[in-house]
Amino acid sequence: MTYETILYDVADGVATVTLNRPEVHNAMNERMRQELTRCFGEVATSDAVRVVVVTGAGERAFSAGADIREFVEPQVPVRFRESRRRVDFRAAMDRCPQPIVAAIRGYALGGGLELALACDLRIASEDAQLGLTEINLAIIPGGGGTQRLPRLIGRGKALEMILTGARIDAREALSLGLVERVAPAAGVLASAQELARALAEKAPVALRYAKEAVVKGLELPLADGLRLENDLATLLRTTEDRVEGAKAFLEKRKPRFSGT
Repeated sequence: MTYETILYDVADGVATVTLNRPEVHNAMNERMRQELTRCFGEVATSDAVRVVVVTGAGERAFSAGADIREFVEPQVPVRFRESRRRVDFRAAMDRCPQPIVAAIRGYALGGGLELALACDLRIASEDAQLGLTEINLAIIPGGGGTQRLPRLIGRGKALEMILTGARIDAREALSLGLVERVAPAAGVLASAQELARALAEKAPVALRYAKEAVVKGLELPLADGLRLENDLATLLRTTEDRVEGAKAFLEKRKPRFSGT
């Protein structure tokens, strides 16, 4: 895959997607949104990719959000809404069965934080600044922020962040459960890739089903979520990797999972 605004690389089952506009803090313009939508659409059907890492180029920002230069032109409401529906990279991320890990260095603001919220796991650098700052531009988060953030950290704190447009640092984000880990600034990408490689060594189907059970289960009543978990667990009993895992355990060796 070749792109203008992002970089894409796959190694050892881990795909790394890098927002590549460091001169504007990796702000997302229409071309980047289109390329992210296409990229995640292709990743979702790739057997070669077991885990995805998302990061930003440079040392200053994961992403500062939307490119404000695109905000000065008036929008025709219906046309704008249809355009957003066609180019919805976060929906493409939602369709990815692979775990997605965000490596957040520097600013993750507005749409940049919404991108991180669409990931499954988040590792922030010690110098990270996170916030949904749209209210300062007379708009509200429109990429899932008003829905994903309260589900992650609770109604009250999410409302405080959204209504004030405040930024929080990595340590506060960790205490709130907004990120799972904090790493030194220079090592945040390496930490994310180390985690991704560890995940990529797991049985691929089990890894995807575990994600599905949790993510989809949270959208269901408990009884239906338990039924989904049971169905997925039953299906995994029929895989060759389940047999390989048991044999490797008994033989005290590292399993060789094939994804079947």
